[in-house]
Amino acid sequence: QVQLVESGGGLVQPGGSLRLSCAASRTLFGPYTMGWYRQAPGKQRELVATITTGGSTTYADSVKGRFTISRDNAKNTMYLQMNSPKPEDTAVYYCKVAWTRGTAYWGQGTQVTVSS
Repeated sequence: QVQLVESGGGLVQPGGSLRLSCAASRTLFGPYTMGWYRQAPGKQRELVATITTGGSTTYADSVKGRFTISRDNAKNTMYLQMNSPKPEDTAVYYCKVAWTRGTAYWGQGTQVTVSS
């Protein structure tokens, strides 16, 4: 079992910055992929960014060049640096870890609201 706890959400102005964190309850052994997802009201959950055990990253086109995913293995923590957020980035952000065998765990989510 792995518990994932997101933090860092809140209200941010358009053009500002915000950093989300996702802390795992224990050291994770690879290979696995961690990722950030988001779900806006009335919409399906969508992928924002992923990072593999080897450090390879992928991003949704809507956040490329603005968001950066990273990981600190020593702290068992993943981050999402959100720069120049837009109102359409408003959503509940979830973190996930998944292994190739199919086992996966989700965090409880953290609300991000982009508004002036």
